Amino acid sequence: MSALGDLAVGVGGALAGQLWKVSTLVLAAVLLAGGGAGGALWWSAATARDQALADLKKEQGVNAQLRAGVDAQNTAILTQAQLAREAEARGLAAQQAAAANGRRYDQALQQIAGARATSCADAMPYVNQLLEKVR
Repeated sequence: MSALGDLAVGVGGALAGQLWKVSTLVLAAVLLAGGGAGGALWWSAATARDQALADLKKEQGVNAQLRAGVDAQNTAILTQAQLAREAEARGLAAQQAAAANGRRYDQALQQIAGARATSCADAMPYVNQLLEKVR
C-alpha cells in the first residue's frame, strides 16, 4: 500500500503542478481580455471626446455668428430709434415754425382786412404789405 500511496502523492503533485499552469493561463487570458476591453473602451471614450470637442467648436462658431447678427440688429434698432427721435424733433420744429408763420399771416391779414381795391394798381400796395409781413 505504500506504493499506492506514493502513486497517489505523485499523481496529486503532478495534478497540482498542471492545475497551477492551467490557472496561470486562465488568469492571463482573463487579464488579456479585460485589458483589451479596457483599451477598447478607452479608445471609444477618446473618439467620443474628440467628436464632442469638434461639435462644440462648430456650435461655438454658429453661436458667434448668431451673436454678431443680434449685435448688428441691436445696433440698427438703436440707430433707428435715434433717427426717429431726430425726425420727431424736426417735425416739432416744423410745426412750431408753421404755427409762427400762420400767426404772422393771420396778423398781416387782419391789418389789411378793411382794404378795398378796385384795380390791380390799387391792390399792389396791400399785396406788398402782406408779403412783407409774412416773410
